[in-house]
Amino acid sequence: MPTTGADHYEIRVRGLLDSHWSAWFEGLALTPLGNGETLIAGPIQDQAALHGILAKIRDLGLHLVSVVCVDSRTD
Repeated sequence: MPTTGADHYEIRVRGLLDSHWSAWFEGLALTPLGNGETLIAGPIQDQAALHGILAKIRDLGLHLVSVVCVDSRTD
């Protein structure tokens, strides 16, 4: 199906990232959680952009906990 706009994702990683990493993650919101994880959330334009963000998580050596599309904009 064609996608219009951007889907909203919530990505959880093990480890704490502060807000200065937001630009590195294309302006997504970073929220440290009380359990030692960070929530990376916001609109991601397409699958290529999502895979780019996942590659950054891998390159930082962060443990990926979950990836959830919480709001999909489809026709």
